[in-house]
Amino acid sequence: MVKKLVTAQFTLLTVARVILGVVFFAHGWQKVVTNGLSATGKAFEGMGVPAPTLSAWFAGLAELVGGALLIVGFAVPIVAVVLIVDMLGAIFTVHLDNGFFAANPGGGIELPLVLIAGLLAVAAVPQTSLGVDALLLKNKLEEAK
Repeated sequence: MVKKLVTAQFTLLTVARVILGVVFFAHGWQKVVTNGLSATGKAFEGMGVPAPTLSAWFAGLAELVGGALLIVGFAVPIVAVVLIVDMLGAIFTVHLDNGFFAANPGGGIELPLVLIAGLLAVAAVPQTSLGVDALLLKNKLEEAK
């Protein structure tokens, strides 16, 4: 019974990790490919983001590459830290002045906070289900025997 519960928990964390990855990848794709980093930088400038071009590059690439890495489950704790920094930047440079709710004009802090919570959850638990980290961890555990 306990083994089934643990297996279910790891499976659910894998699903959460993949969903987070898709969300970040989509937002990164929007910044890098759909809008382009130049337009994203100009939009960031209009929102008062400091160093808008550099911030656009960081946010776009962190979200695009980080999202892809979350999907495949590689370097999850490191990727989570980078994306949490990205979300904290979004909160303190844009969303904090727009209130709590995501539906507020300009978007409040709700969505970045939810994403941070998800990142903390998947980063806090070793990835022992599907993913590159799981394969690497499995190999390390077998070598340690």
